[in-house]
Amino acid sequence: MFSLDEDDEGEISFGESSDAEREMTPDIPKAPSVKTFDDSGNFEGAGDVDSGTLRAFVVAVIYANAAVLLVALGPMLWYFEGWSRLGPGLLIAGLLAGIRTYQTYRAWERKRDERDSEDSADESDADSFDSDADSSDSDADAAPPEAS
Repeated sequence: MFSLDEDDEGEISFGESSDAEREMTPDIPKAPSVKTFDDSGNFEGAGDVDSGTLRAFVVAVIYANAAVLLVALGPMLWYFEGWSRLGPGLLIAGLLAGIRTYQTYRAWERKRDERDSEDSADESDADSFDSDADSSDSDADAAPPEAS
């Protein structure tokens, strides 16, 4: 028998840190909590989104997914399977779906810009109305009384 086996004096432990290593090792940081859109999964928070924005988003996602699928599938069918009618047709349909995705986004952006400009115009109209009322009050105070 080995004398080291009986006393465990010379045994090296693998996987365990020594006291010096534990002192030198920094503390593991905790990950920050992440605020999610909706934890329940029933989309209750979707009611906070403008209906036009939500509709444009869903339509654009559908068009974009169709564009990616068809642009990838069309050339593969054309090249690997030799389908010289269906492959180019799917490719063209995918390109048209991509164009439609862009058109949907641009239409949504135009509506948003119009809405923002109307809101800023309404605010400036309210500000000019207030300043007109203030200037008419000061004009009435500064006017001399009429002689009779």
